[in-house]
Formats: sequence, C-alpha cells, structure tokens
Amino acid sequence: MTMIRHELRQNRISLAVWTLAVGALMAVCILIFPEMQEEMDGAGDLFASMGSFTEAFGMDQVSFGTLTGFYAVECGNILGLGGAFFAALCGVSALAKEEKEHTAEFLLTHPVSRPAIVTDKLVAVMVQVWLMNGAVYAVSMGSIAAVGEEIPWKELSLLHLAYLLLQMEIGAVCFGISAFLKHGGMGIGLGAAAVLYFLNLIANITDSADFLRYITPFGYAEGADIVTNVGLDWGLVGLGLAYGAAGIGAAYVKYCRKDIA
Repeated sequence: MTMIRHELRQNRISLAVWTLAVGALMAVCILIFPEMQEEMDGAGDLFASMGSFTEAFGMDQVSFGTLTGFYAVECGNILGLGGAFFAALCGVSALAKEEKEHTAEFLLTHPVSRPAIVTDKLVAVMVQVWLMNGAVYAVSMGSIAAVGEEIPWKELSLLHLAYLLLQMEIGAVCFGISAFLKHGGMGIGLGAAAVLYFLNLIANITDSADFLRYITPFGYAEGADIVTNVGLDWGLVGLGLAYGAAGIGAAYVKYCRKDIA
C-alpha cells in the first residue's frame, strides 16, 4: 500500500490535469448540444451522405439530432482518445521511470520483492484510470442534467464501461512494454494509442480490413454501435482482456528477471 500511495501522490498532478481536460471538453460538448440540436438534424443528413468519412466515425448509424447519437460520436471520441492517451502514459512510464530517474537502486534496496513492486505499480495505474473515468462520468451525467435533457442511463453507462475497459487494456499493454524500457517511453505510449485508434477507423471504412477489430480495443468501444444495439460485443471485450493479461504477464516475467541499471 505504501508504494501505491506514493505512485498516486507522485502522479496526482498528471491525473488532475488529464481529468480536468477530458471532463471540461465533455462538459462543453454537452452544454452546447441544445443550441446545436436543430442544426444537427440537417447536419446529420449531410454527414450520412459522406461515404467513407461517415462510416469511419459511425455517423451512418446515429442521428446527431439526438443526445445519444451526438454523445456517442462527439463525446465518445473525446473520451476515447483522451482516455487512451492518459492510460498509455500511465502504463508505459510505470516501471521504466525507475531506471530513467535513477531511483531503482533506492527502491530495490528495500525489503520488497520484484513481483510486489510490479503488483503495486499495476494497481496504481489502474486506480488512476478508474479515478479519471469516475470523475468524467459524474461530470458528463451532471452536464446532461444541467441542460435539462433526460439521461439515457443504460446507453451512456455502457459507452463509459466500454471506454473504461479500453483504457484498462491499453494501460495493461503499455505496462508490459514499460518493463522492457530503460529511458521512458512517452512517445511509444502515445504512438501505440494513436495507431490503435486509426486501425479502428480503417476497419470501419473497408470490409477487407474488418480483421483489425480483433486487434484494436476501439473495435468494441465504437460509440455508434453501442448506443444503437444497447450492448457490447463481449467476444471482442474478452479478446481485449486477454491482450491486457498478456501485457501484465510480460511485465512480471521481464521485470522479475531484468538486469536493472
């Protein structure tokens, strides 16, 4: 618990900044919805006829004139990308920073095993992801209530659950990568999250690339699909959790055998 508290205290500013940024963008997006609702009805027809661009963002399945449709596309992209970047940064720096900041010799002289170090750091990463998502969920629901709209609890809760699972998967995979790094990997983490996002866009555009849905977690966090079907693709979710478990397993194996400088 001591190490978990230390990690959370050390990363509190980063957590606060990312939570504030994503939460504020979500709130602004929701607060402008009533003013844009009438225009969005016409814009929805326009977007629905834009071919591959429409399919890439799932705008052919939802109406921008409805709160759920608007939220799934606009707010979903904010939470998806912002949350993915945050989870990737948390995960990819968790183990690597000990060597980068030359604190490994101090940490490893304490009576704590390497598996315990990995476990505590993993818990700290996941707690940060949960805290950010909990705060953003509360801000989003409060913003919807503030504009006088009825909250579609089931659809939006499923959407937020999908993005929480996505961030946990990305955080776990980047956590595994972190065990192999010595000098930090901010670029690797952000790059991995961005690539996974664009792989999903490619899968949406062409049927020949549909297999990419089995690689990227954004495949099961497609906002338009979730609010339309009111459910998640649990097959893809299970595959994503397996990828996350593989990342965690790699972290334990590598870090416990690693010659730490």
